[in-house]
Amino acid sequence: MAKFLNKILWATDFSDESLDSLSYAKIFADTFKAKISALHVAPDFSPALYDTVAVIQGELSKRVAAFKSEARIKLEDIQKTRGIVFDIILSEGNASKKIIETAEEIGADLIVMGSKGLSAIEKLFIGSVANHVVRNTSVPLLLTKKGRRKPSMKKILVPTDFSEQEDIERDYAWKLAKGFDSALMFLHVLELHDYEFPPKILDKMMDAVLDKLKARRKKEHEDIVLKEDVTRAINASLGIADYAQSNKYDLIVISTCVQSKIERFFLGSTTEKVIAHSQVPIFAIPPERSGK
Repeated sequence: MAKFLNKILWATDFSDESLDSLSYAKIFADTFKAKISALHVAPDFSPALYDTVAVIQGELSKRVAAFKSEARIKLEDIQKTRGIVFDIILSEGNASKKIIETAEEIGADLIVMGSKGLSAIEKLFIGSVANHVVRNTSVPLLLTKKGRRKPSMKKILVPTDFSEQEDIERDYAWKLAKGFDSALMFLHVLELHDYEFPPKILDKMMDAVLDKLKARRKKEHEDIVLKEDVTRAINASLGIADYAQSNKYDLIVISTCVQSKIERFFLGSTTEKVIAHSQVPIFAIPPERSGK
């Protein structure tokens, strides 16, 4: 039987956020006996410049080589100072594309990245490297924020809207809880305009989710704590982020969803909005995983 996680790709630009995310990569690697590969992508110089005179082309090539050399030295120093073993991968080009390509090439089971706080404009257009990766990767992605306390995975929050996609989401949450010995909380957010589920129906749907997991708990002889809650918020993403923060959760496990290009450009998915607002690490599962 294959392990849950075998290979972890840690993507770093040496920012404080990305360096903090290495601590999370390590606890995931230690818990699931996985190997870490560290990726740094050198700056992407416009291909148009390579059509200029040879001397400029040669100078740009030297600069890329220098960036890569400096990055290798930094990564080797991180290995020594933190005592973390990882393979070093150096690339160049568009950062989000290279992260996705590298994850696929090495057969990564998880990408770990640091996510920066976004400006109001960025939150509207969802334009960060992290969100480009969320939208396009077929590999689960762990996104962390700077300034979190020491990594811990004792409390995991799993938002639910009772869609079919959530079976794979609950499976990932279960495996994470089993590995980390975590408690699972299943949360449904009622938006202020949402009257889709009457209270009695909502209770039955929540009970059905928990009954299924309790049966799995009994079958696998696990002592995982299962809880449920319902909260009300202006919208789902803010409700999830606020609930996780105020109740001091260690991780949010959530799947991404497929939307039109226009919706994704201007609004972003619920997952992307949670990433933008939450200070709690996000374990995002791409829709491609639902069929695997």
